[in-house]
Formats: sequence, structure tokens, C-alpha cells
Amino acid sequence: MTTHIPSGPAAPHHPEACTIGVDFGTLSGRAVVVRVRDGAELGSAVHEYRHAVIEDRLPSAGAPLPPDWALQHPEDWRDVLRTAVPAALADAGIDPARVIGIATDFTACTVLPTAPDGTPLALTPEWADRPHAWPKLWKHHAAQPQADRINALAHARGEKWIARYGGKISAEWQYAKALQVLEEDPAVYAACARWIEAADWIVWQLTGTESRNTCTAGYKGIHQDGTYPSPDFLAGLHPDFADFPATRLEHPLSPLGSRVGTLSSRAAHWTGLPEGIAVAAGNVDAHVAAPAAGAVENGRMLAIMGTSTCHVLNGATLAEVPGICGVVDGGVVEGAYGYEAGQSAVGDIFAWWLRQGVPDHYRAEAEASGEDLHQLLTRKAADQPVGAHGLVALDWMNGNRSTLVDHHLSGVIAGLTLDTRPEDVYRALLESTVYGTRMIVETFENAGIPVEEFIVTGGLRKNTLLMRIYADVLRRPVSLGTSEQGPALGSAIHAAVAAGAHPDVRSAAAVMGGVQRHAYVPDPARADAYDALFQEYRALHDHFGTGADLLLHRLRRIRNTARAATTD
Repeated sequence: MTTHIPSGPAAPHHPEACTIGVDFGTLSGRAVVVRVRDGAELGSAVHEYRHAVIEDRLPSAGAPLPPDWALQHPEDWRDVLRTAVPAALADAGIDPARVIGIATDFTACTVLPTAPDGTPLALTPEWADRPHAWPKLWKHHAAQPQADRINALAHARGEKWIARYGGKISAEWQYAKALQVLEEDPAVYAACARWIEAADWIVWQLTGTESRNTCTAGYKGIHQDGTYPSPDFLAGLHPDFADFPATRLEHPLSPLGSRVGTLSSRAAHWTGLPEGIAVAAGNVDAHVAAPAAGAVENGRMLAIMGTSTCHVLNGATLAEVPGICGVVDGGVVEGAYGYEAGQSAVGDIFAWWLRQGVPDHYRAEAEASGEDLHQLLTRKAADQPVGAHGLVALDWMNGNRSTLVDHHLSGVIAGLTLDTRPEDVYRALLESTVYGTRMIVETFENAGIPVEEFIVTGGLRKNTLLMRIYADVLRRPVSLGTSEQGPALGSAIHAAVAAGAHPDVRSAAAVMGGVQRHAYVPDPARADAYDALFQEYRALHDHFGTGADLLLHRLRRIRNTARAATTD
């Protein structure tokens, strides 16, 4: 039987109404078409960014970038709307008229300077060859000196808001990156009319009007208790920084799941969607995934695992948790304090080892067996007794986001011998990221915020060895979000709320989300062995991360000085 769909967008409560969620990641964007009555994912598509991560040279000029830079190209993001959304519709095989809303999520803090109408400065002839005119990706860590000064001044002045961010503002967040622009290229800073998260900029592209969301403002923009840092504080960092929020950030904030506008005719042309459908407020890729994976209730920590990992957790009370990324009232879901922590590299670490540490005969073996290198190394490492490789590693190849908040730290592998094999290092690197998570979990619990369940979403949930290690090291069951596209599904859930198909995010999550409870449970013997190894990790962590030995900082300075000399 054929279901009749009326012309124009479907009514919000039509049984076949759908929404689209679009997830903008580090290397690609993906779109998913979801039915609002049951969360069925009808179609999806992925678009790889043509410029990926810009780390060496600008696309517009040949000048090399300094160390620790990471930029992106705004046109790559618009290409996701032009390609992935129509492809997802085609994959679903549905009439676009069934779509009632669209929502997006983004990596954060990924931020860019624009003209008053939202045009990225990077895309203008006047500024295209200036590195600071380009969007700074979340893992742009060159603003660590600015972050250090922000933190020192905040503590010296006793700023109340610094405790909401675990005592440290990250080099990844808005203020450190903006201050870097002001100090290193004041002309670009002066030309910047709007300093905007990519999460809000892409919504501007969809609706034609600017909006700002409470999530990125709270976690990345130091917006607490209805205000930004004072002009007096900001002037203490630089006289021309005093009006930064008032001139470049200030805008009414929209709560998560709210409708901020409708799809413009231009965006309808790009996407193939009906003009006038609901567009939801922007969101962060990690936070938006919580309703998709059954993590909206207090005490359920969600780990969104990909190139990096973000941990989000709802709590009933406001607490000061050292070294976290932030806590925002309603930052994940209305009616709870949303806490965020994270690790700056996880999947990136494993990918690094595959690129650098796997000999050719392993690659030939993988090809002969029909495995990829991850599968081959996982199989070789899976049957090792805990600790048999004799290694312990620090997961700081891209710095430490939580709980040390120091992006000048770097990775360490201890215990290497002439007998160490590629699979040994691979397993030690897997374990290092889990130890880093345990540090985060224990920090929350020591601050009085319980972690009652650990839920994983993202591509790494498919690695059975990694998930087993999580259960054993954390000594608690690990649940899995059932969707292959957790953030994109989470965005589709928010789109359903914005379109009026569900009354709120919790209600929509109960119908459209999905989780496999207790997919992995800890083995007591392995957990005991990991307890001993974790103590070795903690000793290494404290020595290089909180102790007097600043070896890792010194090595980074030596590296950066040497690299800068070769690019002059």
C-alpha cells in the first residue's frame, strides 16, 4: 500500500515524517535520514573534506604554517550540504517532502572570523593568504601561551568562572585562539566582525540569519550565569581585547533543540530539501550524541570515540571538577548540569602507529588474510595476558585535554626492548587511552559526580579488544550506542524537537535513540592485573604531567625552534 504524502513538507506528526542530521567531523561530514516516529535510519552518506586538515601550507598560498597549527576550509563544510545531504536522501529513497527538519553538529572548538554577513575572511581575496583568517580547527594548539596567560590572570583575580572549567581554559577554546589572532595578526582581528563557532556558522548557511547556541557559548565561549568575562579582565590580557565579547560574540543564545529558523531557498537548492523546513540550533558533535545513545539521564557517561574522545555526563548538582572542559546548566539536556571532559587524541594515536610502526611484511599478511591493519594487530594482541608486552604509554600525542589541560605535553612509551613487536605497542597504545579515561572517571567521582554507567558511541566501539579493555580497566560494564552514526542521529533527534514532532529532547531520545546495555562486562582477574598497570600509568602521568620534570615541555620547545628555523 502506498502512503500518501501531502505536497510540501510533511506535517510534524505524520507517521512517515523524517528529519536529517548532519555531523561535521574532523575529516568528513555525514548526513543521515531518520524517521521521527521510531528513529529508523533510512539512508546515509559521507563526504570527505577535499582539504582535510590544513597543517602544513594554506591552500591559497605556499607559505608554511608554524608548528601546532590546524586549520580547515569553509567550502569543505558547504560541500557536505551540497553532496552528503542529497546522497543520503537518494540512499533512503524517499520523497524529500517527508523531511520536516534538519539539524547539524560540529567539532568544537572549531572557530572562524567572518565579515558582518558571515562571509569567512579566508574566502575573501584580501585575507586569503593570512593564516589567522582561516578557521582554526579544534586541535589547533598554537594558542597555548595565550591560554596560559588567561588562566594565570583568572586565578590572580579570583574570577568565579574559572572553576566551571576545571581551573583551566584550554588552548582549544575561543578566547585563547582569538587572543592569538589579536596578538599575531591585529589586522585580521580588526577585520573580524564576528568570531563564530563553526557549529553556528553552518546554521547561518542553512537559514541565512545568524544564531548562537547555548552549548558552544557555555563550554567554549566562557558564558556562565548569563554573562561573558568582564571587559576589565579582558583588558588585562590586551587593551584591544576588552570589547571582544560585545563586538564579536554577543548574540541571543538559543537552547538545544530549539528552532532557530527555516531552510532558506539557497540552502534548499544545495540540499534538495523543501524550503521552509525547521532548522535547529547548532550543537557540538559530542553533546548531541547523548540522546542517540541513551545517555540523557544523570550518571551515564557517554564517550564519543573517534580521532579524539569527548566525555559528556549529566549530573544533578553543580560541582567543581578539576581539569574538566566545563560544566553548563542545560549544556547537554535541559534540567541537568552537563559536564564535559575529553582526550585530544585516541583514534589518531592508533592511526599514527599504523602509519609509522608497522613493517611491510605485516601489511602483506593483512592483505593476504583480507584484514585491515587494525584487525590484524587487534587479532595478534587480543590473546596476550594483561601486561605481557611489558609496556605502559602516556596518551598525550596531541597533548592532554583532561584533566591536565596542557597541549604542550607529548606521548611517552616506556618499557621498549629489542623483542617488542608492533602488536605490543598497538595494545599498549589502546590501553593508554583507557587509562586516560579512568583518570577522568576517578576525577569526577572524587568531586562527588557519580559515573554509574559507561556508554560508547563512534567508530571505535567496533574494536572488541578496546571495548573489553575499557570494561576491565574501568571495572564497570560498557554499553554501546546502537547507531553507526551517533552524532548524526543525535542531530536528527534535535531536528525532530525543533520541528515539533516530539515535545523535548528526552522524549525524542526515548523513541529515536538506542543503546545495547552491558555489551561488555569486566573480568575480575584481568581487572586486577590492570589495576597494577594503571598505578604505573599514574606514576608516569604524575611525573611528567604534574611533577617538577618539564622534559616534555622542553622537548617541544626544542622541536618548535628547530622547525621554525627550517621554515624561515
